[in-house]
Amino acid sequence: MTDKNMKFPQLFLRIALAVTMLSAVADRFGFWGVNSAWGNWANFEAYTRKLTFFLPESLSIVSAYAATFFEIIFPLMLLVGWKIRIAAYGAGFLLLVFALSMTIALGVKAPLDYSVWVGSAGAFLLAVQPKYFFSIDRLTHK
Repeated sequence: MTDKNMKFPQLFLRIALAVTMLSAVADRFGFWGVNSAWGNWANFEAYTRKLTFFLPESLSIVSAYAATFFEIIFPLMLLVGWKIRIAAYGAGFLLLVFALSMTIALGVKAPLDYSVWVGSAGAFLLAVQPKYFFSIDRLTHK
């Protein structure tokens, strides 16, 4: 694939991953209103406890905060194009953990319905790109 053919699909993948992850964060803070999955932080914590049933409750709550932190940081890095490889690997592993947890706790259908496996795969694909276009990384030649 030539550089010309990679520029826009790569940018689209970065934006799609970032917006999708930030949408999930917006949902847990109630920004989506009636169209939300959780709608508020308490519901998100309850959902996280379901996915992390194997952890003590205190660690489950910590994982909810940690996931939210990384679901804000990685997408912002992807959007601005800074340290894309690190952000893409981070997003890929984060989504992989979600997919595995969802599969174990809720069954195979849940992560398929929410395309968590696809998001993880897309993030890993982005992580192995040789160059990043339309980015701070490109401007700094990293």
